[in-house]
Amino acid sequence: MGQKGRRRQNLARNGVNRRKDSLYQQVGGGDSQNGETLTYSMPYLPEDIWHRIHSLMPMRDAARAACLSRAFLHSWRCHPNLTLDWQTLCSKSKGGGGNFSRKIDSIIRNHSGIGLKRLELDIFDDDRTLPYIDSWLQFAVTPGIEELTLGLYKSAFRPMAELGPLRSLTTLHLCSVRITGDEVGCFLSNSPALEQLKLYDCKEIIFLKIPCMLQRLRCLSVFSCWMLQLIECKAPNLSNIYASGENIKLSLSEALCMKDLCMCFPNVIGYALAELPSIMPTLETLEIGSEDEVVNTPMLPTKFIHLKHLNIQITESDDYFHLASFLDASPSLETLFLDGI
Repeated sequence: MGQKGRRRQNLARNGVNRRKDSLYQQVGGGDSQNGETLTYSMPYLPEDIWHRIHSLMPMRDAARAACLSRAFLHSWRCHPNLTLDWQTLCSKSKGGGGNFSRKIDSIIRNHSGIGLKRLELDIFDDDRTLPYIDSWLQFAVTPGIEELTLGLYKSAFRPMAELGPLRSLTTLHLCSVRITGDEVGCFLSNSPALEQLKLYDCKEIIFLKIPCMLQRLRCLSVFSCWMLQLIECKAPNLSNIYASGENIKLSLSEALCMKDLCMCFPNVIGYALAELPSIMPTLETLEIGSEDEVVNTPMLPTKFIHLKHLNIQITESDDYFHLASFLDASPSLETLFLDGI
């Protein structure tokens, strides 16, 4: 082959390599080995696509990728999902609560707050954590948040009116949080898109009022809120309620969409027989439990026309025969489960 032929071949080969390299980008995270910086070749994609890929990673993997790549470090500061709990941050660490608090504080300080959609904050209530809580909550409760889970273990969450509307919030879970019923009501009134509300072990709530403006609320769960006496709900499209406690009363101005109801508190069977057929005509699944039931079988003026699944748990000493009223009032019943506590 002549000199011109070899020159054409080299040019062609170099052209192919240049085209191939243009499809990749070199990514270096500052790691070095034997004095040389390590780089990695990644397919070239627009920045917004890499951000999207990064956002779909589990939080641990996303954090590791941010340590490896400067490109991912930028998107980490806008990562939409943060799970800040002991299992995620300290499962392999021998450090105590102080180390745990510093890890959370470092993550929050390095996050821009932009693009945050879901935050789960599950922390311990001790002297090392308390100084940080207010700043963490100010970071978390922003107008763009969609899912908020707070496990504060007796720490206070005092949402103020100046927070403004949280128009994107669809899910709120509060576990062992010191918050009053009025404060919950204030928070709900600023969350018109809320679809799911779950309260667990929130001992300062006595009266829970859910406003009619929550047109999208579908599911309400209230467990172990031992001071709670009354749930007043005016949300028109609520279809699922799960409630347990001591002496909870339900006041539902709108229950025409109710499909699934689970209740556990004293004398709930008599309440269900006397009240539910008329106020929840579309009920399909009913689960009730009582450890202290006064046997008083009322004559039902209306029936559970659509009830298909019935689960009743009562103490073994109770007389099961008084439950026959449920069978008479449930012409569409498909499954019946009776269990002695």
